[in-house]
Amino acid sequence: MRKKHKNTFEILENIHIEEMVAEGKCLARHNNMVIFVAGVAPGDVVDLRITRKKKSFMEAEPVAFHQYSELRVQPFCEHFGVCGGCKWQHIGYDTQLYYKQKQVKDNLERIGKVALPEFDPILGSEKTRYYRNKLEFTFSGNGWLTNEQIKSGEAFDRNALGFHIPGRFDKILDIRHCYLQPDPSNAIRLEVRNYARAHGLDFYDAVKQQGFLRNLIIRTANTGELMVLLQVKHDDPEAIPALLEHLKATFPEITSLQYVVNPKGNETFHDLEVVCYHGQPYIHEEMEGIRFRVGPKSFYQTNADQAYELYKLTREFAGLTGKELVYDLYTGAGTIANFVAGQCREVIGIEYVPSAIEDAKINSRINNINNTTFYAGDMKDILSDELLARHGRPDVVITDPPRAGMHPDVIEKLLQVHPDKIVYVSCNPATQARDLELLEPKYNVARVQPVDMFPQTHHVENIVLLTKRIT
Repeated sequence: MRKKHKNTFEILENIHIEEMVAEGKCLARHNNMVIFVAGVAPGDVVDLRITRKKKSFMEAEPVAFHQYSELRVQPFCEHFGVCGGCKWQHIGYDTQLYYKQKQVKDNLERIGKVALPEFDPILGSEKTRYYRNKLEFTFSGNGWLTNEQIKSGEAFDRNALGFHIPGRFDKILDIRHCYLQPDPSNAIRLEVRNYARAHGLDFYDAVKQQGFLRNLIIRTANTGELMVLLQVKHDDPEAIPALLEHLKATFPEITSLQYVVNPKGNETFHDLEVVCYHGQPYIHEEMEGIRFRVGPKSFYQTNADQAYELYKLTREFAGLTGKELVYDLYTGAGTIANFVAGQCREVIGIEYVPSAIEDAKINSRINNINNTTFYAGDMKDILSDELLARHGRPDVVITDPPRAGMHPDVIEKLLQVHPDKIVYVSCNPATQARDLELLEPKYNVARVQPVDMFPQTHHVENIVLLTKRIT
């Protein structure tokens, strides 16, 4: 049954939600039309408001529930449904894992047209809360009010420090407690917010691009080291040291206290100077005794415990004996390269971000790893005949590209180089599947292993082992 909402949005009544699909949304059908719905679970029966209509599909949001799915669980966070994070809290973790593995399988079969071999069960995360080692919080002088707050009629302090409302660059939800990062992350964030409110510091306005306090980054390492980075719009020789001194005294466990002045129209600061106010300008993560230096601009996997499992599996898939020449494409800060260096002859790491390559070199040096070489530049340009002539044809290629996958020129070069094995690590099974189809003329998919790095979300990592076709 359908009817018109008073605001002219079309309402579909008593719609059965069928299954989870891409991007964490669910699928329903009405009159042979596919409907994608967020915020529901397979088995729910709901009324839907159509928010977007195309020729082949519609998008909708739930407005009333007639029956709740047996797969549902009670969300544990008070901000669920408003905050843009942890969108799968309403379904149990076993169900999350089932649909993540299904997502990988569907992508490889439908997009990559892969005849699946051994498909290892998805590796779940031991921690499903407080698993992240990094969070970024944004200041706003016009914080988002929930419907409940508006209905209460109470006056609320609109100076907020928290997360963006989905789809809104200028709206920030003030976060009271976040279940993503372990202590003392919540305490630090609240202390910064309360201090700023009490001392009348201006919270940033993203629309007018005015205000003082912009962003707060907290990193908590598995070594116990702790980094706090404050981003401000303009320099203030009184307010900055006063706030940082307060944090230093209140949280003596902070080992790296830094700030950056960012007058730009966005919050990126990779081109700006970061000032170390207290402690070291970096912290360390550790795996198997290898220490990885993490600076304010460094990339490091945000679930360190599960990253260790991911890298162990990557090394296992590579089947290293100590004799291999390994090329590590999209090496980042050289985490995988340095992690596998002890099990092979040499590792050549390539990455397009120069600062990441400097991190990779430092990580080799501080761990006395002498069989790595790193290059910075565009992958399709660096992976050249000259590089191959200098170092030789790789026995194994490990590739961990960004969500967009590998450039076609890189894939073409891999087909020319024709290493014995390719271990493809991906945070986007859809683009991974696309690339696997392009590699299919010369490679078989020998093994597949999904890994859950981000519980309570739809995101999933996947490792694929490719072996040379026998001709």
